[in-house]
Amino acid sequence: MDYIKGNYKQSIYEKNNFVIGLFKVVDTNIDSMQDYINKTITFKGNFDSLNHNELYFFYGKSVIHPKYGFQFDVDSYERIKPEGKDGIIEFLSSSLFKGIGKQLATRIVNILGENALEKIVENKKVLDKVPRLNMKKADLIYNTLVKYEESHITIVKLTNLGFNMNDALEIYNYYKGNTLKILEHNPYQIVEDLENINFVKLDEISINLDINLLDSRRIEACIIYIMKSLNFKNGDTYCFFEEIVDNLNKYNHTNIDENLILDCLENLASDLKIIIEDDKYYITEVYDAEVNIASTIKFLLKKDKDNYKYLEKYIKELETKNDISYNSQQKEAIKKAIENNILIITGGPGVGKTTIIKAIINIYKKVNNYSQDDLDKYVALLAPTGRASKRMMEATNFKAITIHRFLKWNKENNSFGINEYNKDFHNLIIIDEVSMIDNYLMDSLLKGLTTNIKLVLVGDFNQLPSVGPGNVLRDLIDSNIVDTVHLNHLYRQKEDSYIPVLASEIRNNNLTDFLKSKDDYMFIKCDSNNIINNLVNVCNLAINKNYDYKRIQIMAPMYAGVNGIDNLNKVMQEIFNPSSSKKKEMKYGDVIYREQDKVLQLVNLPDDNVYNGDIGIILKINEPFNSKSGKKELVIDFDGNIVTYEPKEFANIKHGFVMSIHKSQGSEFELVIMPIDKNYHRMLYRKLIYTGITRAKRKLILIGDDQSFIYSVQNSLEIKRKTDLLNKLYN
Repeated sequence: MDYIKGNYKQSIYEKNNFVIGLFKVVDTNIDSMQDYINKTITFKGNFDSLNHNELYFFYGKSVIHPKYGFQFDVDSYERIKPEGKDGIIEFLSSSLFKGIGKQLATRIVNILGENALEKIVENKKVLDKVPRLNMKKADLIYNTLVKYEESHITIVKLTNLGFNMNDALEIYNYYKGNTLKILEHNPYQIVEDLENINFVKLDEISINLDINLLDSRRIEACIIYIMKSLNFKNGDTYCFFEEIVDNLNKYNHTNIDENLILDCLENLASDLKIIIEDDKYYITEVYDAEVNIASTIKFLLKKDKDNYKYLEKYIKELETKNDISYNSQQKEAIKKAIENNILIITGGPGVGKTTIIKAIINIYKKVNNYSQDDLDKYVALLAPTGRASKRMMEATNFKAITIHRFLKWNKENNSFGINEYNKDFHNLIIIDEVSMIDNYLMDSLLKGLTTNIKLVLVGDFNQLPSVGPGNVLRDLIDSNIVDTVHLNHLYRQKEDSYIPVLASEIRNNNLTDFLKSKDDYMFIKCDSNNIINNLVNVCNLAINKNYDYKRIQIMAPMYAGVNGIDNLNKVMQEIFNPSSSKKKEMKYGDVIYREQDKVLQLVNLPDDNVYNGDIGIILKINEPFNSKSGKKELVIDFDGNIVTYEPKEFANIKHGFVMSIHKSQGSEFELVIMPIDKNYHRMLYRKLIYTGITRAKRKLILIGDDQSFIYSVQNSLEIKRKTDLLNKLYN
């Protein structure tokens, strides 16, 4: 293993456990570093703590850093115990032992000898032999040495077991002195306590801990892993015993005795890690979320409604002011939103949902005699994604934000600053795209609101359900106990506007003349082999009509294959943003990123105000000599929000010329182009296609196989989610 041995001098940069610093090399086994012996170099890595002038082994590799020069990247490290009388005196008089000077350190070593440190750790009372050493300083020396030894030994033990330095530091920082006890008692406790260390990773390492395959501690942790996986794979909130057994056996490649599984399930229930109700098995936090959603909804339903005399008058005044005429459904929605404590407004595209939201805000302001400042204080517009909130804000001219931002999400510990102990005090909350909200997020939102709330849930239950467990919008509508206004009157932008009509036909499985071109719609029939050629032709025509790739969005159901998202992105990059001597580019894996490329954000980064599904443009590529990280960086513009990405963050983005239909949810685009390939067969079903075509704001172009399109509309089959919100609402 390559190493450098030497003294830590100082840090240049520190954040959490990450350190860039200076290190004086006294020895190394790396041939290329022999000339650096007795010289100071730059290093970087993750550390529990580093003490000034202390001796260390750093294991890793040497690199040439454009900004810092010759540098050592540290993978793991070891403290070297001070040796010899002078070394121990220097150690005891270092900044690690505050208040212990050189004279006192010399007395200690003169009395206890060169193995003074071992003697002190074994028995604190040996310090009684040192003259003029008070109890307070003796305690400081002993406690510092014990902690020093403990952290070092623990981290070395963790890395030897197979944890990387990041994981070892996270585990130690969480458990501190109890780390080794946890490993001995139940290493799988780590999975429960630390979100970044998953069961599969720990299960691989447990081989080094001599954990038997059928050890109940392991089986219990495996059951939790299986149940959580099933919840997220299928969107379920509970599991049946049979599927737990089946998936447990598949994961372990053996048939486990069902009595052992039953015992483990009972243990988990006793420890309140799962809830067993009738024949349903729940992860406790999923169960609690469902219970809280149901109880909060029932409370809002029982609360007295408000009653306003002049609603009709205010609605007429608004119609006159805006030269608009609301239909009976829209008027019903406006009135109920103002008077009810909770209301659902649902409908497809083109039925006036945004128009109603604007009206609700205006009427609410009127009935409460609010100023604009009051309105900002008491009304909040929310959406599950950044693009959905931006679209909501543009349509209503009222501030809208993501639910995560509203709840003050902390990414580091995955918690919300607005919660049951720190409530928000808005009075009217209007949430769009509710079909995307899972049980966890709805539960967190409801916990953060006061009981003095009006909740308006807006969404289209025919769209794809949430990624996480639950089916909140559909369950609430199906309950028939939450007042729901179904909007079905289509407001076409012009006489030949076909997109909302097509959406309605797909929803009702009643396609008519979908092959006939309209002002805002076209279906180009072709086989799979010609999809790319037609796609290129359509995009070139759009470019000639002054459409750029910021206004066009291509969407497909799958990533793999010739007509899959990944390959189409490479093709479209050359159409929309071809290589040029005027634009820098860089390679990351098999992807080339280029200045002016369109990219898609894949994860939430609340600190940067960037969220999953946001679309940005690469403004520039910083060269290593001109970047903070000393490596190439991408500077991306998300609608005016400029964010810099270091290489370790490149995995958070993909090209966005073509995106998945799932990722498009909550967004709208002027021109949507969708290839329809028979090879997408397993992903072609009604809700997916419906979600895709309803993203089109002005124009929709479908390219491909008409029979596959018909099949997708007729295919209403989807995995029915197992949720229990309905029952909990009734009980």
